[in-house]
Amino acid sequence: MSSKKQPAKAGVCKGKKEAITVEVKKEIIAKHDHGIRVVDLAREYGRAPSTISTILKGKDKYKTLDMAKGVSKLTSKRPKLLEDVERLLLVWMNERQLHGDCVSEAIVCTKARMLYVDLVRKIPGASSEDEVVFRASRGWFENFKKRSGIHSVVRHGEAASSDKLAAEAFVPEFQKFVDQEQFLPQQVFNCDETGLFWKKLTKRTYITQEEQSLPGHKPMKDRLTLVLCANASGDCKVKPLLVYHSENPRVFKDFKGHKTRLNVMWRSNKRSWVTQIFFSEWVNDVFGPTVRNYLVDKQLPHKALLVLDNAPAHPRQLQDDLFPENQLITIKFLPPNTTPLLQPMDQQVIANFKKLYMKALLERCVHVIDTTELTLRQFWKEQFNIMGALRLIDKAWEGVSRRTLHSAWRNLWPEGVPERDFEGFGPAPASASAPVDDPEALLVDDIVALGHTLGLEVDAADVQELVEEHSDELTTEELLELQKELVQQEVQELSSGEEEVCEDAIPSSEIRDVLGMFEKVTAFAEKHHPDKAVTTRCVNLFNDNVLSRFRDILKRRQQQVTRDMVSGQGGKRRASDIEPQPGSSGVKFPKRASPPDPEVVSPSSP
Repeated sequence: MSSKKQPAKAGVCKGKKEAITVEVKKEIIAKHDHGIRVVDLAREYGRAPSTISTILKGKDKYKTLDMAKGVSKLTSKRPKLLEDVERLLLVWMNERQLHGDCVSEAIVCTKARMLYVDLVRKIPGASSEDEVVFRASRGWFENFKKRSGIHSVVRHGEAASSDKLAAEAFVPEFQKFVDQEQFLPQQVFNCDETGLFWKKLTKRTYITQEEQSLPGHKPMKDRLTLVLCANASGDCKVKPLLVYHSENPRVFKDFKGHKTRLNVMWRSNKRSWVTQIFFSEWVNDVFGPTVRNYLVDKQLPHKALLVLDNAPAHPRQLQDDLFPENQLITIKFLPPNTTPLLQPMDQQVIANFKKLYMKALLERCVHVIDTTELTLRQFWKEQFNIMGALRLIDKAWEGVSRRTLHSAWRNLWPEGVPERDFEGFGPAPASASAPVDDPEALLVDDIVALGHTLGLEVDAADVQELVEEHSDELTTEELLELQKELVQQEVQELSSGEEEVCEDAIPSSEIRDVLGMFEKVTAFAEKHHPDKAVTTRCVNLFNDNVLSRFRDILKRRQQQVTRDMVSGQGGKRRASDIEPQPGSSGVKFPKRASPPDPEVVSPSSP
């Protein structure tokens, strides 16, 4: 009978042909550089000394590898370009999860191909033949899942079919609910978040081309997020929530009024994201008072319904978080992944708002050129700022018509939007094709005409492309910028050299206990929660964005223990201070055997 082998470390794959992860190889190299012998490393990691020696021979190669966070396995046959694609793909997937989106295999593969083509085009001398080398096949996708450890990807075809069925089933359920609660169209509201590049023109204009060619151009700095909200009757628009990357832009110094006097509720964080705190504040401080005043003015029953999607920024416990004076509000969530099909704000309301913003922006440019000596280039670079954008946002939101807001509810609440005239609007177009006097078509024509007045090259297709670019989808350039920022953050954290004072106050045993409890909570939720996609997304987000900080504390302490042992300055340490290294999944924390410390006092010592 063969003797029992020492368990392999977390991150070391079992099996004869499975390779050790790059993360563990770097760890082995680092320990060897600190003086730990090959034979001790072989014993610690359950590998033959020859295997450890082979790893150490290639240490220069492994040290220079720039792995994407989450990718745990690489081979020498994989081109660096593919690693860049997967690195950006993981950043993109995390962004989509933070916005509450569920991605399918087909969507991931399509995005991977787009990223590959974009990166190839940046290579000098690359040809169109190079762009078709990477096909993002089913085999690549399966291997990508194994390398990255992603789990929250829906199989091809599952999302579209299940979402449509869920949407069809929810419509009569929603109708029954509003009938039972006797809600009127004036009392039913919907809101949604959307991204807006407030200082962006169509790609073919010389202004945009010049900006893109400037060194250090960062398009994400001109991005903000808005929460737009209105009722089903279209006669009550709520003051928007706006999240920007700066709390106090330079132009605010010249603004003599307080931020509460702005036409938006102003909030900020580094990535211009709507958070649960921001959203809850907006509901209680802006939405609630607006609705109460509206109901009083219209002499309507003192109650309202707010319909929300399942974006992470919308707290599931929002009903319990309402202020006492806002208890008249009922919160109802749409089924997961039905937002494009059911959510009223997504039924041309937001697209119409962005076109109106574009029109207002071009009108402002024409006015400046006609009434001042500034050129378009001078105004764009030196005069147009976020304060001007706020005025245009207010004008565009005011310009969204009641008919547009009212008709947006046809998919979710058909009986709430009858085909008859609504307060003098006139009948809705019977044909799906745009008639001659279609307001949307006329709006696009106005934008194109304004562009031509300014000498800009723009057509209807350019307008539609820009509207789509205003969405939350990040371009390859923006993903490269975001990935660079994430790497810089990690470098800053690792190079700080010292833990904050608050970290020292947290016992290692307490951190381990909390991480263990999180494993139990995760297992319980995955077993009993009916929505597996939501569960996985929430677990991954909390694990990556909250618990990772405490795993890093444990990791730094373990590294310090290793350095102390090598230098002989370890002193007397408790056994609980020798921390297990977090596994590659970020959740499992198996204990690892560590070299004996001659100065550690055992429990049996006197």
